[in-house]
Amino acid sequence: MRRSGSSGYRGRLAPSPTGLLHLGHARTFWLAHERARTAGGTLILRNEDLDPDRCRPEFVEALFEDLRWLGLTWEEGPDVGGPCVPYQQSRRTDLYRTALQRLRAAGQVYPCVCSRKDIRAAVSAPHAADDEPIYPGTCRPEAAARPPISRSGPAGRPPCWRFRVPDGEAIEFVDGWYGPQRFVAGRDFGDFVVWRPDDVPAYQLACVVDDAAMGITEVVRGADLLVSTARQVLLYRALGLAPPRFFHCPLVTDERSARLAKRHAALSLRALRAAGVDPAALRRQWLAWLWSDARNRSPGFPGERARADGPERPSDACPA
Repeated sequence: MRRSGSSGYRGRLAPSPTGLLHLGHARTFWLAHERARTAGGTLILRNEDLDPDRCRPEFVEALFEDLRWLGLTWEEGPDVGGPCVPYQQSRRTDLYRTALQRLRAAGQVYPCVCSRKDIRAAVSAPHAADDEPIYPGTCRPEAAARPPISRSGPAGRPPCWRFRVPDGEAIEFVDGWYGPQRFVAGRDFGDFVVWRPDDVPAYQLACVVDDAAMGITEVVRGADLLVSTARQVLLYRALGLAPPRFFHCPLVTDERSARLAKRHAALSLRALRAAGVDPAALRRQWLAWLWSDARNRSPGFPGERARADGPERPSDACPA
């Protein structure tokens, strides 16, 4: 169901409280915020707290404080409520389990007892475009029929559930930043986990279920998730859901051109706050970066409203 403000646009911020937010998260979330504001739409904050081993209450508190320090606001979320409560993924497990049952009933998933070590050890196992090992098919049924419901690994280890991709099919979508994208199932990515062996839904399934249930019309996130979008397009189709638009932005990198991670403590928003960094200065820097990129791209780039001969003020350059 689509729920929206006057413009119909619904975007989201989806942090995971497994560590402190860093500068890379901040720029992506700021861009999501700007696109929602430029569109006159609604912005949702969703706490993606599914990982019981890594999510911490102190990180939840920190993400609210840090995003507000950055100057971001949202209309719906765990702290302000809204029509799509709850906004914590850890409290939405029944929705994910229902989606898994639909996939199982349709023969779209199968149980798998392979460990990460097993997959890495597979002879000549290729890697997907996002460097995730492509599953070699050890547990994959020969035919796409309903899989057996009982299977366990060594010492009774419970299985995960993998989505069976249509080998050889090209998954195509138009990204708001990078333009037309094309990934071939079975070559650029393989069968992927939708339910973990510890009885926790995987990111791909939870993300699709929540974005559909919350009526998200555009997903803004980092370019490292482009391949994940191809996986999620397949899940949308299998569940009979309409996918949103996608807008993947470049990643922030360190001095060695490595993408930022939560281990970059010195570049966490908490550390920048403590050092007295002005959040308004960060926003101005990102706006200048966005405007420069918009000016350098060719006119008519998909999702880009700024024209090569358009307004000169950077505030007019934010794509909508």
